[in-house]
Amino acid sequence: MQINEVLSKASVIPVLEVADLKNAAPLARALAAGGLEVIELTLRTACALDALEAMKIAAPSLIVGMGTIRSELDIEQSTAAGADFLVSPGASVSLLVALAGAGVPALPGVATGSEAMTAFDAGFRAMKFFPAEPAGGVAYLKSLAGPLPDIVFCPTGGITPEKAPAYLALPNVACVGGSWIATSRMIAQSNWDDIEANAKMAASFK
Repeated sequence: MQINEVLSKASVIPVLEVADLKNAAPLARALAAGGLEVIELTLRTACALDALEAMKIAAPSLIVGMGTIRSELDIEQSTAAGADFLVSPGASVSLLVALAGAGVPALPGVATGSEAMTAFDAGFRAMKFFPAEPAGGVAYLKSLAGPLPDIVFCPTGGITPEKAPAYLALPNVACVGGSWIATSRMIAQSNWDDIEANAKMAASFK
């Protein structure tokens, strides 16, 4: 599977932080029940790798990516755990090389035109635009469409349900990332019905 295939299956990709392994399986089932096909788990907790495996078992239909990839070790551990794709918050030249050789699709993080050009030179045509709102949001991405017409973005960071449609209307945006679908608090409180409802809303965006 190529990264464009992954992105084509999503309008909003939930960005998730699982702090307690027992929540991984019910979270995956709630997101799948809401109609989502692609999710991103962040490598920010001690149980993240185990949570990825548990989520894939609980909801085999989900394409589960691992985010917050910052090193070769992160890549190795995440792919060993079964990550379907990888996402980084930023991208040094060495990390771009490692992501290109990871054996699974990758979405390197960029925040400027220069960073996007560096990732493009490394072979990437789809990138995470992060942090989207602080970095300039919709207006900034509009300004990149002209000089960088062959790059598509998945903006993430500060995007709400109200802001998502404006991003998705841009020709250089494939999908967006959103933590609002299942916040850390909602996950910790086992609010699976609310998470499923948010997933349904996200799945309805085009």
